[in-house]
Amino acid sequence: MASSLSIQTKYKLNSGHEIPILGYGVYQTPADITEEVTKKAFKIGYRHVDSAQAYRNERPCGQAIKNSGLHRSEVYFTTKISTRNMGYEKAKASIDASLKEGNVDYFDLILIHSPYGGKEAREGTWRALVEAQKAGKTRSIGVSNYGVHHLDELEEYINSGVGGKIDVGQYELHPWLPRPDIVDWLKKRNVVVEAYSPLTRAQRLDEPVLLELSKKYNKTPGQILLRWSLEKGFVPLPKSVTPSRIEENADIFDFQLTEDDMKALHTTDYSPTTWDPTVDRS
Repeated sequence: MASSLSIQTKYKLNSGHEIPILGYGVYQTPADITEEVTKKAFKIGYRHVDSAQAYRNERPCGQAIKNSGLHRSEVYFTTKISTRNMGYEKAKASIDASLKEGNVDYFDLILIHSPYGGKEAREGTWRALVEAQKAGKTRSIGVSNYGVHHLDELEEYINSGVGGKIDVGQYELHPWLPRPDIVDWLKKRNVVVEAYSPLTRAQRLDEPVLLELSKKYNKTPGQILLRWSLEKGFVPLPKSVTPSRIEENADIFDFQLTEDDMKALHTTDYSPTTWDPTVDRS
């Protein structure tokens, strides 16, 4: 079990770079408050911010890093290529646009946000990412919301000569959407798995098993879910704009779930709380 983890813990990626074990998500965070809440997260100890082109807040994330008093190298900054920018030329242009928007020299990680757009668009986008990584525009690369069939297709493309390695796979993950097939595929290849919506968008926080464990550990149901992610070896990306909640989401390193707890939380459910591009067949 994940016993000696702390907010400073990092995982090594296939690229050789390291990723902090806990991320601060800014999905749906309005641009006008993003800088302020991200700086709050940095003060609490987060060193990892997860943005995307589609979130329209790359710029205030970059400003938060710049105005945090931290060195750029201390903060792990992720963005994602949006669905509308899929394809080689569009993806290339959009990577440069994101660097400009975020006002940074490089991203730590750029992900393909979803597999939508068809095979040619997916492969062209990956090629643009590989080139961006070689050019130093991003240190690591990966995918989000790819089903196993998309991952197989990408692996075949990588092996055909275009190269690159998948560093990170980002998915909606929680006990009611554990995605064992995808997780197994990624872990066999040493790909770090990130969990978005790890708190089920507050849709399952009153589940009896969570309330029971919450009482047992004197932790909130949300903290139990985040600890579940850590015990699974995932990098959870909780999001909140409430200072007390941002703090609460980081206060998950002073307890551990037992094997029995994890068994109690085990389900074979498949209950996405949001979109699910993994099932796309285009």
